[in-house]
Amino acid sequence: MQPTRFDQLVDFPSNFTFKIMGVASDDLPDQIIEVLQQHAPGDYAPSVKPSSKGNYHSVSVVVTVESQQHIETLYRSLAAIEDVRYVL
Repeated sequence: MQPTRFDQLVDFPSNFTFKIMGVASDDLPDQIIEVLQQHAPGDYAPSVKPSSKGNYHSVSVVVTVESQQHIETLYRSLAAIEDVRYVL
């Protein structure tokens, strides 16, 4: 993989906050943590905020990432969760 400007601007490993928007369900944070444990094992304390109508949850979680490729893998894996709509 070619180095990018992003690689030049960020010192790895680094803490990176993922915001995941998904359908409101009690197990959404657990599904997210399950995926994170596969790619970046650790202790996570996700913060969950419901949408104004309560149909969606925004889950924020800080992950220690090792490279830009690691970030991209996490984005793809989190986006593949059925109840997830967006990963920011």
